[in-house]
Amino acid sequence: MTNSVDRRVRASQKRQRLMAAAARVLHEQGVERTTLADIAREADVPVGNVYYYFKTKDELVRAALDEHTVHLDELTARLDQLPDPRDRLKALVEAWVEQRDVAARYGCPTGTLAAELGKRGEGSEGSLDTEVGAVIRRLLEWAARQFREMRLSGSDGADHPADPDDPDDLALTLVSGYQGMSLLANALRDPGVMTREGARLLTWLDSLR
Repeated sequence: MTNSVDRRVRASQKRQRLMAAAARVLHEQGVERTTLADIAREADVPVGNVYYYFKTKDELVRAALDEHTVHLDELTARLDQLPDPRDRLKALVEAWVEQRDVAARYGCPTGTLAAELGKRGEGSEGSLDTEVGAVIRRLLEWAARQFREMRLSGSDGADHPADPDDPDDLALTLVSGYQGMSLLANALRDPGVMTREGARLLTWLDSLR
């Protein structure tokens, strides 16, 4: 019984290593340039074992998307511990800026995947481009909740139901700003783009009432 449990634990750990490796390698190299052998090497797993857990590269892409979702949920869960929604959003921007060197080299992990997979033109339910879009929508929905909370309870303690700024639109502006600065930082190989544009986003968030 103990040996059986140990085997299951080792198998779970190996699968997790492969998922984490897939997220890193696909971010750095892109889908088309990445091979299963690249991911096996990064995970320090024999390449033959990869096929035991993931039959195709697309399955590994899905695993990478699952990994991005887990990281996003962990980040937003930490941010949710902050009492003020504005502070949560500002902390999100600061977390983005902290990744400026990575963004300058490789771009946004989810955004670059979305751009690459979108060129496949699948567009059907359950396709990879749809699934990567779901990760981005998850972030948009979280951000919209923060803006909605800010809108209903302003810093003056009063309700602001007539505020013309729609929380969903504000969330779109915020996430678009992040994707744009990640793209430009990568294109220009300049992490300072993230720093400067992140500061603009923080000023914008402070200006909202």
